[in-house]
Amino acid sequence: MASAASAPPTPAPPADLKRVVAASLIGTTIEWYDFFLYGSAAALVFNKLFFPDSDPLVGTLLSFLTYAVGFAARPLGALVFGHYGDRLGRKKLLVLSLVLMGGATFAIGLLPTHATVGSAAPVLLTTLRLVQGFALGGEWGGAVLLVSEHGDARRRGFWAAWPQTGAPAGQLLATGVLSLLTAVLSDDAFGAWGWRIPFLLSGVLVIVGLWIRLSVDESPVFKEALERAESRRAGAPEKLPLVSVLRQHWRDILVAMGARMAENISYYVITAFILVYATTSAGVSKQTALNAVLIGSAVHFAVIPAWGALSDRVGRRPVYLLGAAGVGLWMFPFFSLVDTGVFGYLVLAVTVGLVLHGAMYAPQAAFFAEMFATRMRYSGASIGAQFASVAAGAPAPLIATALLSDYGSSTPIALYVIAAAVLTLIAVGVARETRHRDLAEVQGGDDEHAAESSAAGTRAV
Repeated sequence: MASAASAPPTPAPPADLKRVVAASLIGTTIEWYDFFLYGSAAALVFNKLFFPDSDPLVGTLLSFLTYAVGFAARPLGALVFGHYGDRLGRKKLLVLSLVLMGGATFAIGLLPTHATVGSAAPVLLTTLRLVQGFALGGEWGGAVLLVSEHGDARRRGFWAAWPQTGAPAGQLLATGVLSLLTAVLSDDAFGAWGWRIPFLLSGVLVIVGLWIRLSVDESPVFKEALERAESRRAGAPEKLPLVSVLRQHWRDILVAMGARMAENISYYVITAFILVYATTSAGVSKQTALNAVLIGSAVHFAVIPAWGALSDRVGRRPVYLLGAAGVGLWMFPFFSLVDTGVFGYLVLAVTVGLVLHGAMYAPQAAFFAEMFATRMRYSGASIGAQFASVAAGAPAPLIATALLSDYGSSTPIALYVIAAAVLTLIAVGVARETRHRDLAEVQGGDDEHAAESSAAGTRAV
């Protein structure tokens, strides 16, 4: 029988949980706004401002290369933020990630272009992109864990899906601001100074985000686990979270990485590469392409909590598998609709793609959180998610643009996304269902699930 000292942490009251959800959602929205703003600008103007001596398509490739650099920094952010997040707590690291991301984005808005400082301009741009990626690598894990660990298992999928809506909300905000500016400014004015405005707005958003994020409490599950660990150690040195998670949860990390492949690749093809494909191959104006992504992102935002709630009823795996299969099957119709150049068909292509993507993205937060023990959860979830992004989201616009340049057809790009969907179907297919797990009871190692069922009062830290 569990002692009073090891009683399960009390879930946060509804009002407190909603405040935690709001803090995580607003913070992730700001960080994704910063990150996606760069991606949209890379597709629209950075090739001319920072790589003006290149062929237009080559300039776009170079611009997307700096975009991909941000992904390369995300695993480092996952390692550093995961380590200290598992040692010190989720809240402190989330505040730091917001400051780093917002500061780097604001600085991009002040950068001199190639016309002013020559080759130093893309170097400075790349450096700030690295800071963005480092911060985002630590943001996601902490935000979803803070919500997951405040609630209970019954509705965890629904509540943990709300920080996930920060991605479409950030995309919506970034695309909306760019769309507004391109609508009211001439191409010359937008290229000369208008593109800076969305980046400078990040400074205001960060102040709002910090005010809200500083108002929430640390995760009760983490605080309880930290107290138990300190009482057990009795002066013995604690193992590094990174070492523990790689030793005890290596299988779960591989599952998480595989699960991210279709989710990450499809998202950046649908929202970032589409700005290149629609304007170069389908003859659509950049304003039209931006508006289609804007509408699709609004629907994406709305369906993510619904998919999360469904995962509470039927399980994380069935919903995730539906999304992966759906995205793979949608790719050929997706490009066929875009090729028509008709705005309504373009909106349909993007919206259906993002709805299917949401079926993967919504349960992902709870699914990954439920895989790992508390004192290595930040490290495990972050490593699984962010290391996969280097192979998935980072090169996706680059690979898609290169395939378009080499073959002049969308077919190889569709096959590329389909291959990623197959990898995700395999990874999630071999994973264990997690929706009924108590986060305070998750143990490490391959025998964790047998231990959970046979020793109800036992906990792993």
